Amino acid sequence: MFLRQFVNNNNGAVVEMSRADFFKANLRLILAWPLLGLVLCAVLWTATLLQLEAEKKVAQQQALDSVSSLSKAYGQYLLRTLEQMDQLTLQLKYEWENSRGQLRLDQLKTQGMYALPQFAIVAILDRKGHPVTATAPLQRLRVNERSDFLLRHWRSNSSALRIALGRASEAAATPGADESLVHFTRRLEDVDGNFDGVLLISIHSSYFSEFYNSVSFGKFGMSAMVGEEGELFSTRLGSRVLPAQSAQGTPFLDTSFLETESGALHSGGRIAFSDKQSRYVGWQALKAYPFTAVVGLSDGEMLHPYEETRTIYIGIALAVTVLLLAFAAVATVLSLRLAWRHHQSEGVRNAYRMATEGTSDGFYIIAALRGADGSILDFEIVDCNEPGAGYFGVRREQLLGMRLQSRAHEPYFRDLIHNYRAAMESGFSEEEIELPEGNPFKLRWIRRRLVRSGDRLAVTLQDISTAKEHERDLRRLANEDGLTGLPNRYWLQQFLPGALGRAAIASRMLALLFIDLDGFKDINDTQGHAEGDKVLRAASLRLKAVLRPGDHVVRLGGDEFVVVLDPVEDDSRAEQVAQRIAIAFDEPFYLGSERHKMGASIGISLYPRDGAETEVLLKNADIAMYAVKVAGKGHHRFFQPELFETIRSRRELEQSLVAALEQDQFLVVYQPRVDALSGQLCSMEALVRWHHPQHGMVPPLEFIPVAESSGLISQLGEVVIEKVCLQMARWQASGLELVPVSINVSARQFGRGDVHQVLASALTRHRIDARLIEVEITESAMMDEQNRAVEQLSAIRALGVRLLVDDFGTGYSSLSQLQKFAMDGLKIDRAFTMELGRSEQGEVFVRAILSMAHALGMSVVAEGVETREQLDILRALQCNEVQGYFISRPVPAEQMLALMHQRFLIPLPAPALAG
Repeated sequence: MFLRQFVNNNNGAVVEMSRADFFKANLRLILAWPLLGLVLCAVLWTATLLQLEAEKKVAQQQALDSVSSLSKAYGQYLLRTLEQMDQLTLQLKYEWENSRGQLRLDQLKTQGMYALPQFAIVAILDRKGHPVTATAPLQRLRVNERSDFLLRHWRSNSSALRIALGRASEAAATPGADESLVHFTRRLEDVDGNFDGVLLISIHSSYFSEFYNSVSFGKFGMSAMVGEEGELFSTRLGSRVLPAQSAQGTPFLDTSFLETESGALHSGGRIAFSDKQSRYVGWQALKAYPFTAVVGLSDGEMLHPYEETRTIYIGIALAVTVLLLAFAAVATVLSLRLAWRHHQSEGVRNAYRMATEGTSDGFYIIAALRGADGSILDFEIVDCNEPGAGYFGVRREQLLGMRLQSRAHEPYFRDLIHNYRAAMESGFSEEEIELPEGNPFKLRWIRRRLVRSGDRLAVTLQDISTAKEHERDLRRLANEDGLTGLPNRYWLQQFLPGALGRAAIASRMLALLFIDLDGFKDINDTQGHAEGDKVLRAASLRLKAVLRPGDHVVRLGGDEFVVVLDPVEDDSRAEQVAQRIAIAFDEPFYLGSERHKMGASIGISLYPRDGAETEVLLKNADIAMYAVKVAGKGHHRFFQPELFETIRSRRELEQSLVAALEQDQFLVVYQPRVDALSGQLCSMEALVRWHHPQHGMVPPLEFIPVAESSGLISQLGEVVIEKVCLQMARWQASGLELVPVSINVSARQFGRGDVHQVLASALTRHRIDARLIEVEITESAMMDEQNRAVEQLSAIRALGVRLLVDDFGTGYSSLSQLQKFAMDGLKIDRAFTMELGRSEQGEVFVRAILSMAHALGMSVVAEGVETREQLDILRALQCNEVQGYFISRPVPAEQMLALMHQRFLIPLPAPALAG
């Protein structure tokens, strides 16, 4: 049965093997009946095709006659329509000129004139193109079209009708409305015959295709009203009205074939349609107007009756052909049946050998050996192919006749006998098997297929070791981070639910440590991604080194890692690991000869205290890590429920900051700086304020730290620079004498190294003198990588911009640093100014700062001056400039303009009372 099935499924192979011998012995029997059938079929098909060709020519001629007739009818329709418009414009011209400008078209429309839907606009335009009276607003017309009407009729003394193509203005167009218009215009003249304006009637172009509705054009039929330059004034395609198209665009219809007044032809490649349809096309030129009526009918629809007839003819011919060939085939089969049976047995044997020897799979025929009671006692290999014998390491002749019980002492053959017995009962078995070490095949994986045929089994063995190895590699790649070799996020999502389930059954704790590397972004940005990858690989090694064998470290992506501690006894175990990780990252990373310092911010969540699900635990560990980042980085923290609201509020503020930057919610206010002795305005400081649309003014102390930590401060700094330069350009354009404006640059923005480029771009764009801009930089910003800081400051100074040290005295105040950076001035922090008049120590500090700055040739600005006493002390100490509420609060640009006009801003002391 198995061999019979194989032959039936591979009949072509059997015929191919025996064809030469069979032809020699039975050539006449094979050829006689098929040749007779072919001759009869040839006669039948010749007659059928000749008849179909004649039918097709008749159908094509009928199609040409039909489109020719339709084009003439459409031409008559267009001619009548244009004559009506000609008469209508003549009548309206007459009524207007006789009414001496008193005719009102809107009143006529109310009375029913020009109220039909095809009238888009009826209007009278004066000499300048302004509407005198109209049935609809002229905003629907493009301005260039109105200008074209006036020029054409002003240049020509003829009052003849002019027809032009146009489109409704985008401002007036509504979705689904026909935007294409056909304009009919005539020249208007005063009593002296001079040009007095233009009469305009605009008709929807779809009106000229209504002829289509009265005739059955089919689904793909078309009609078109074509101008003398090839423009399509009105085009209808099936049920759709297409927009009008000028000759310069890419029209629906190529009108280059309109060389004669009338005609009809099949498009076939000589006429191009944008929808790629082939059509029979007819055309008729209008006698009194420069237009051509074009009609096209789909050749598929026009030849549909012929196609139906052709289908019937072909069907009949096919049926007769099938009968003839069936008759020839039956006759041939019957005549060769005996010869074929004799040849078939040899073909089966050849086909089996070809199929089984031409593959690497092993094929076996296994016979069941039964006892007297009918039970299976053993199995014998009665046939196999060479690859099948090769799996056992022997030749085919050596394997044939082997009985499995002779090797039943081997584990593999004991299992094999059991499987063969089961297959004899079920009739079929297929399975993939991982073979143990020492198996006879020397293979790792096989696919074994067993099919019962009577008292035999057809066995197929296939080596799938390579495929399984590939599958294992794919599984490893899906679960492993390609850079570090650590498990990845996908692995963690598959592993954690099972680990949590095991922890729940055992009633034990599990800890997640969410780790983010501090300072990695700076290494990646400055050293490049290749060096950053080296750091990540080194970091993964350090993490694995501090863990127990049963713990896991996972790379989520970027510089984020997760450590799974399973199990943990209490909080202290997780805390100990976090401390070991922090110590490991205290050691610098070496990239070549350079040392790079990094740290690790670690958030910890515990199961089941902080959550019972994977996503909840990860989220809570992430929140705890974020809290570490906000609090200063480089340490660890356990998740606490109250952290969630704090982090959520902070992240909402970050998102609001992003929206504020996108929606331009920030504004700049200005606080004047004045000469301490004269009180004359000499500069001002630009300060950013956030006007939230729902919450009003947000204090800078709330959003500036968030902008700093989120990295948005650089973008915010660019916005401030742009707004300041734009405002100065406006003041400059008004002729006002400007004073310098100082702009604060954050440490993060300064660290990016592109402040000089942002300044240069804004100054150039708004044409502002660089001497009118000052940059305030904190001492901490200059302390970061001093060589880069010197380069940055030099680049800013090279623009001509002055440099000030902001909040001096609160950072890394150093005389040597001031000498090195050669700043133009410094601003005394308000904390020192507030001590003036309160303690002698406060005055000593300010005097020391002033003496040091003056010795270095730097000017000094005292911030936070709020009282007359503070001002008098600063004057006595010879401070150069003062700034604070005593002079003015920060004010918007409009109020600052008034202060700039005022110039002298220190309020005079109140006069002493007499007596």
